[in-house]
Amino acid sequence: MNKNTIDFDRLSKTEWVIMIIMLPIFVVVAGVEHVIAKLTGLTYNEVNIIVYYLLIPLSWTAMIDYITMLPFLTPMYIIAWGIFLWKDPMKFRDRCDWAFDKSVDFLLYFKKIGWNYIVSSVIICVVVPVLIYVELIYALLKSC
Repeated sequence: MNKNTIDFDRLSKTEWVIMIIMLPIFVVVAGVEHVIAKLTGLTYNEVNIIVYYLLIPLSWTAMIDYITMLPFLTPMYIIAWGIFLWKDPMKFRDRCDWAFDKSVDFLLYFKKIGWNYIVSSVIICVVVPVLIYVELIYALLKSC
């Protein structure tokens, strides 16, 4: 059995309800990433890392820079990524595979509090970013 395989026969009724809510969200997000990978020629792991480690945080830094009127975080984030990509001895695809595996390990860590891989993925990778976007968009609208 794979380390992130879910034994559906062992789920409680509460866990089944949670899975009914979480599974479609997980499938849609993963599906979109698979489509992007197919369209761009990248791997799923590369798309996942680019989205969650580059694009989402970059959009947050841009919003924070706009809110604070201090364009500091975004250029620093871009420079840091540039240096990392330039100096990293691993190939980008290999680095993405490594980072994706570490991300899976992180998400599996939440088994300690009763979250399976799908639940932790949706909460950490969808719900938390959406809540951060809501706060940042609210702050943006308030600053206008």
